Amino acid sequence: MKNKLLIIAFFSILFLSFWWTKQSLFYIPKNFPTPVYNFSKNPITAEKVLLGRALFHDPILSRDNTISCTTCHSQYTAFTHTDHDLSHGIEDRIGTRNSLALMNLAWQSTFMWDGAVNHLDKQALAPISSLDEMDSSIKEVVGKLQKSTIYPPLFQAAFGDSVVTGEHTLKAISAFMLTFVSANSKYDQVKRGEATFTNQEENGYQLFQKSCASCHAEPLFTTNKFANNGLPVDTTLNDFGRMMLTQNSADSLKFKIPTLRNIEFSYPYMHDGRFKKLPEVLKHYNKGVQFSATLAPELQDFQPLTSNEQVDLLAFLLTLTDKTFLFNQDYSFPREVLLKK
Repeated sequence: MKNKLLIIAFFSILFLSFWWTKQSLFYIPKNFPTPVYNFSKNPITAEKVLLGRALFHDPILSRDNTISCTTCHSQYTAFTHTDHDLSHGIEDRIGTRNSLALMNLAWQSTFMWDGAVNHLDKQALAPISSLDEMDSSIKEVVGKLQKSTIYPPLFQAAFGDSVVTGEHTLKAISAFMLTFVSANSKYDQVKRGEATFTNQEENGYQLFQKSCASCHAEPLFTTNKFANNGLPVDTTLNDFGRMMLTQNSADSLKFKIPTLRNIEFSYPYMHDGRFKKLPEVLKHYNKGVQFSATLAPELQDFQPLTSNEQVDLLAFLLTLTDKTFLFNQDYSFPREVLLKK
């Protein structure tokens, strides 16, 4: 009877993967650079993406089955959270940093605010093992997945083997996250000749290129490097950024430069979520930057913007909102899989 159920489940998954829309699979926008992710070691397939989608939404990854990846990375807020400044985990434990928005991950080689993870296939290990987040281990997760009724057939369809392994679990999550490609904002449509900026948006774009693009380079709107943007140290967290990982004083107060894509939806801002609104961010760069030995060179002679210029810049930043990405149902809770549990 059990074998019969597994066979039925397997063919159901094959049907679901066939039904899976092509838009959900990875693609390279024409104006984007070559990805840095090595797809030869983890080819993207519909079956693998479906498995990763289920894992991403399933709280089974946490010790007490209450926290999933979507707890801190909600699709509708550019795969981050907006209801609090710092990440929350099991038993309402509070983390030490705001969650980064997840998108265009194939073009990134370091992850986390301090770059503590250097490969996307390893990234999920950090929240799974963090005491303040999921407080589990990949071994514990694999054991629970193997005992479930839905996951062995999903692994069989994705990897040709129903035996759940840590490597396959992590690669499936990576495969799903790799499909988080955001490249259909108004900005992108303008670049493709499908739309035009308003005068205010065009003025804001010119200001952006002059004042912001050195760190938030197009088309990804980040260099994926680390920089000190002049924030005063939070006296509660005492977070000195990348230096806490490298123990190199040259990295003091440096954090990963986040993408500005979908910035309208990815508040609160900065590594500790201290700013709730975009005007607060602009106010910081205009008047709040604190000088230190590691301050980004681009900010050492930053020319303050007038009130009108700030409004124009905000108008441009709103053109980076990609609603096709934010509301793509292929990223949503996989009811057809997880409601069978």
